[in-house]
Amino acid sequence: MKGKLYVVATPIGNLDDITLRAINVLKNVDIIIAEDTRHSLKLLNHLEISKPLISYHRHNEEEKSDSILEKIENGKNIALISDAGTPVISDPGEIIVKKALERNIEVIPIPGACAIITALMGAGVKTKKFSFYGFLSINKKIRNKELEEIQKNNNTIILYEAPHKILNTLKDLGKYVGERNIVLARELTKLHEEFIRGNIKEIQEKVNNPKGEYVIIIDGTEEKIEEENDLNNLSLEEHYEYYEKQGLEKKEIIKKIAKDRGVSKNEIYQKFI
Repeated sequence: MKGKLYVVATPIGNLDDITLRAINVLKNVDIIIAEDTRHSLKLLNHLEISKPLISYHRHNEEEKSDSILEKIENGKNIALISDAGTPVISDPGEIIVKKALERNIEVIPIPGACAIITALMGAGVKTKKFSFYGFLSINKKIRNKELEEIQKNNNTIILYEAPHKILNTLKDLGKYVGERNIVLARELTKLHEEFIRGNIKEIQEKVNNPKGEYVIIIDGTEEKIEEENDLNNLSLEEHYEYYEKQGLEKKEIIKKIAKDRGVSKNEIYQKFI
């Protein structure tokens, strides 16, 4: 009989932030796979749990996934944990979860601490819609593309960044986010937990001696008229007036209306001859 793969969220700082269900799973599985077994051993010792540990991180995911899944197919129940927080979210796990499902192995998520949600809870920003980018790419071309996407995105934006890279990332963001409000959350759930708020220039001035992992939150912008839905519910004349009040010329208005409605510019132009 096949075993199961449990994807278990662990604390992001405060060791008390672990669910009873997570503890029970870790106590009852046969094997635990972890990013850094030495780091995870501290948590397991705190919980008085002793289990065989297998190292499973970014650099050996492909290599180790199959052998781990074979153990599950042979009846072992295995728990996947990351160094902190929720596996798969900017942490190892995506590959093994996909492969497990391809092999008809049951994957059971055990929810818990997640830095994204924890940061949002205390940030004081718009939370109706948000976009998570994880860590920006170190590839300059891809990074610039991501920054351009962020510039155009009206949603609240969430990023992760390491302390030794935070100043450079804030400098890059400064070229794209304008006056949008920024919140930096660092050392979440730990003794020195801190939220730093302001626009990008104010934030840069406040970050002098970076320490701890950072969550960067860029507040969402006010959407104009619930955009595509509401604009397309207007008559063509109302749609035209909406852009005319913004001071746009006829040619630009027609272009925008055509884009909003997914039709050719010529079709809209004919309506206003």
